[in-house]
Amino acid sequence: MKIIDAHVHYSRIASFMDCASRTSNVDYTEKGYLNETEKNGVIHTICMGLTESAPAGFPDKAAKTPMRADLTEKLPPNMSLCLGINPHELNERCLAETEEQIERGKGSIVGMKIYAGYYHKDVSDPIYDPVYKIASRHDLTIVIHTGDTYSAKGQLKYAHPLNVDTLAVTHPELRIIACHMGIPWAFDACEVAAKNPNVYLDISGMFIGNAEFIERKSVEPLIVDRYKQALAFLNNYDKILFGTDWPLVPMSAYIDYCKKIIPPEFYDKVFYQNAIDVFGLLRQMNRPSVLKEVIDQNDP
Repeated sequence: MKIIDAHVHYSRIASFMDCASRTSNVDYTEKGYLNETEKNGVIHTICMGLTESAPAGFPDKAAKTPMRADLTEKLPPNMSLCLGINPHELNERCLAETEEQIERGKGSIVGMKIYAGYYHKDVSDPIYDPVYKIASRHDLTIVIHTGDTYSAKGQLKYAHPLNVDTLAVTHPELRIIACHMGIPWAFDACEVAAKNPNVYLDISGMFIGNAEFIERKSVEPLIVDRYKQALAFLNNYDKILFGTDWPLVPMSAYIDYCKKIIPPEFYDKVFYQNAIDVFGLLRQMNRPSVLKEVIDQNDP
């Protein structure tokens, strides 16, 4: 089964590196990333840009927009990028640099990530309007953190998935992904996606832990059934994208968990095709060979 992981990280964030070494037991290096993708049939990933100006600084008000991925000097060849947005660094220079990087990185940059909750700004705050204009102009997807925040510095009122409803109505021209299915507000997130034709959900980051922990959670009926019920309520698997939130979980165990909440007849859509459609990967014709393989396989 071909898989596109629509939500990974690849940045020198101190809390991510600590989680990888002590909690998820993931090899958070380029070698570790390539080993996990190859082992699990993950032919492409979408990385969420994120940086911090000092160790343990995230959510860092001083991080420069656009935030990229800096674990290594260059991204691995099977990875696309969503530029991270810091609302405290959205002056004219930052916006111009964001647009310049999009132009220069056509084919590798497929979206922009809003870290709602981590940064204490509503997604409909006018401060983000220039970002949404850039996304519309370049046909990029807007990705929004929703639900629980990994940092205790976050404020959940800004991360509730119902906030995405207002944005979707105000900006119907945008393609919007609400990350993590709004955990723990999965039904709310599914309602927002059901109501708004331009809203999608990814199912990354429902758990943080190692393979043993994920496997234990994946057989707890009260947990598994809750998400299966929310997805059944939505009743539209064209709206769901698979993602892991690597390195916060190992890919293999999380893939196995997600197979338990997605009906097998929708595996191809959720684990593969929807990411191609929502991020417009077929329009990115100048990517390396891995994405060319994706294009060739889908070319009639």
